[in-house]
Amino acid sequence: MDDPLFEEIRRQIAELQSAHRDLDDVIARLLEHRPIDMLQVQRLKKRKLALKDQLARLESQLLPDIIA
Repeated sequence: MDDPLFEEIRRQIAELQSAHRDLDDVIARLLEHRPIDMLQVQRLKKRKLALKDQLARLESQLLPDIIA
């Protein structure tokens, strides 16, 4: 699969995975320090979930359609 479209999707997946890990680290650091800004933590978790959804959509584009 040397298709440029697949390579672009893989690149996007790698970027989103990196951003997802970075958000995980930021959230963990925020939860370590008092007082905890729960509003900010909730916003970051929401962003992390959105990244996960984007990752799932992109990964599904890499899989061939299976006719059942």
